[in-house]
Parts: sequence; C-alpha cells; structure tokens
Amino acid sequence: MQIDVYDSYAQSRKGHIMHFDVFVEKGTSKDKAFEYGCLWLKEIDENVDGFEQSRCNYCHTELSNPDVNDLIHKNGYYILQMEGCPKPINSK
Repeated sequence: MQIDVYDSYAQSRKGHIMHFDVFVEKGTSKDKAFEYGCLWLKEIDENVDGFEQSRCNYCHTELSNPDVNDLIHKNGYYILQMEGCPKPINSK
C-alpha cells in the first residue's frame, strides 16, 4: 500500500521536542494527519497544545510494509517515533 508520510514535531510536557512521522493512506489530508498526531499524543498522555498544524508537514509517499498496512487499516494511521519520543526507533 502507498502511504503519505507527515514529518511532525511537538513540544513535550517536559519541554523537549518530540520528532515523529505520521503515516497515513495515500491521499489523506494534512488536517486528518494532524488529527491523528493529536490522537497519538493524547494516547501517550502528552501535551497536545505543544503540537501545531504548521509542524505536521507532508514529506513524501512510499510503500509501507505489511505490519504498518495492518495498523493503518485498523487505526487509520501509524506513528513512527523518532527523537525525543517514548519509544524511538533507535531504542533497544
């Protein structure tokens, strides 16, 4: 499945920047990607007020793997956690 990737940044409750990508089905609007970013922040009990729509921007379109496809079909989105997130991709 092709997905759109939205490069996103939010300020955490502790004041540091969280960098994450919102993966959505190709053609999903920026507004919807931002909404999904807000939902995820609420799920992890983070500061939704620290996330602005101007900090959630379309980056590129790519093919996703089957696990990500399943999660997007189930939830509408997938979050790839990077710098400053609770479970960044480089954590062990």
